[in-house]
This record gives sequence, structure tokens and C-alpha cells, in this order.
Amino acid sequence: MEHGSYSDQSKSTFSLTDEDHTFANSVRFTLNQDPRVTFCGYSIPHPSENRVNVRVQTTGDPACEVLKDSCQDLMLMCQHVRSTFGKAVNEFKAIKNVDDMDMN
Repeated sequence: MEHGSYSDQSKSTFSLTDEDHTFANSVRFTLNQDPRVTFCGYSIPHPSENRVNVRVQTTGDPACEVLKDSCQDLMLMCQHVRSTFGKAVNEFKAIKNVDDMDMN
């Protein structure tokens, strides 16, 4: 849910349900990498609630668009990390199998 004004779309607070520090801090990081962002931060209203509030202020672009772009960037980063890790695991397994064969 977005909490913002219709007159100034460059400032909004987004309330995300079923999220915690893991997602919020990652999104905050990607938002801070974007030159269009002048401020971003997040808060968790209460520890027993699975809800995060993310505040985004931009240089003029709509905050919702900048947040969407940051989420897409985060998704690409996660895909890169996953594929890099997968390749490293496969290489390790291949080397381990070769080493096991040499010992016999």
C-alpha cells in the first residue's frame, strides 16, 4: 500500500506486508545506489507485525517507479549471486570427484 500525496509523487511511504529486515534492508541498499533518490529508509512499526514501511523521496521522478526499478535491480543481483554460487558449487563438486578418483 502506498501512502503519499497526489500533488507530489516524488515522496511516498510504502507499507509492505509479510516482509522483514531482510527484504527492507536490501531494498534500502538498492534505493541508495540510485542517483534519483534523495532519501530512503525503512521502519518496522512493531516487532510482532510482519510489516515494513519504506520511505522514498526522489529528485522528481515518481517514488513508486523508482521503488519498482530498485526491486528489479535487486532481483537481478539475486539472480547473479545465485548463478555464481551455483557455478562455484558445481566446480567444487567436479574437482572433489576428480580428487576422489585419484586417491583410489
